[in-house]
Amino acid sequence: MKNVTDSVYYVGVNDRSIDLFEGMYVVPNGIAYNSYIVMDREISIFDTVDAAYTEEWLANVAEVLGDRQPDYLIVQHMEPDHSASIAKFVQKYPNVKVVGNTKTFVMMNQFFGTDFTKYQKVVADKDSLCTGEHTFTFVFAPMVHWPEVMVTYDSKDKLLFSADGFGKFGALDADEDWACEARRYYFGIVGKYGAQVQALLKKAKELDIEKILPLHGPVLSENLGYYLNLYDTWSSYGVESEGVVIAYASVYGNTRKAAELLAEELKTQGCAKVVLTDLARSDWAENVEDAFRYGKLVLAAPTYNGGIYPVMREFVEKLTERGYCKRTIGLIENGTWAPVVAKQIKEKFAQSKEITFTETVVTLKSGVNAGTTEAVKALAKELLSE
Repeated sequence: MKNVTDSVYYVGVNDRSIDLFEGMYVVPNGIAYNSYIVMDREISIFDTVDAAYTEEWLANVAEVLGDRQPDYLIVQHMEPDHSASIAKFVQKYPNVKVVGNTKTFVMMNQFFGTDFTKYQKVVADKDSLCTGEHTFTFVFAPMVHWPEVMVTYDSKDKLLFSADGFGKFGALDADEDWACEARRYYFGIVGKYGAQVQALLKKAKELDIEKILPLHGPVLSENLGYYLNLYDTWSSYGVESEGVVIAYASVYGNTRKAAELLAEELKTQGCAKVVLTDLARSDWAENVEDAFRYGKLVLAAPTYNGGIYPVMREFVEKLTERGYCKRTIGLIENGTWAPVVAKQIKEKFAQSKEITFTETVVTLKSGVNAGTTEAVKALAKELLSE
């Protein structure tokens, strides 16, 4: 097993068989379910794994323990990909104490029909647990991204066990960029809870952290400022990269042509980064990620059944339910006899904060023509003058 420090071991597993995480996120490189053991006078294990990998995980644990017995199972998060192996663990190690907060044990009963009463060790926010050389402080992080979530700080090795915070898609043996899949993970799963993440980051700033140990993705141990700054930007809904995302949906190709025309015009006028995506043929979570990454977004779609074309409507709803804000949005609409998309999209963003719509709206009535070209040029100029 991999050493995190001289006394902390990684005992998690890689899931390469999964196709959809949480039943909806495409994970071509799988996912890791992380678990850690802290060997001390008293032994602590942080979180379990998905039920499909219980036996592999128990074997990993036994390899590190040898002939010793664990004293504590610390449950930081109750989603089943981290908690599903609790019952088999306590069956194998009946003298263990299960550490959690009151909400943790309520959820255990809801998931498993038992709250493991005789095993319970209930902790409150900022409570500490000394296991010998290590002292763990439990820091509650409600709604990052479930109400029972807590993270744990180890003062000896200066570790932050961060639950789902700083997690990413992808198994640990996947060779891929951290930020790309961490961003897609964050905005897909945690993005709605920016204020709560900001509150946790403020708590983290008070701690001397050398390594971050998430429940998905690699242990972060170098240049922590990079990861912390990204999380600060993401959770404050700041603009990470300058550029324009053009997200389009098209029935017969005319709206697509207008979107492509805008992309070329933006490049001609000097836009350094243009992301063009067909909402019907791309990963919706990656599209959400890009919409939050860049500061400007153009939505292009036809009228359909008197409303917004379905994949565009669904995309807008995914943005608004995740707190999309502090952005400039341009609109391209198409309607042979009744273009209504621009008006209806604006209505969907009515409760969103700090959304600025461009004055220029490109309206097609069927195909692209000279008037479309001029309107596209005007929209590009307005987007780049913001």
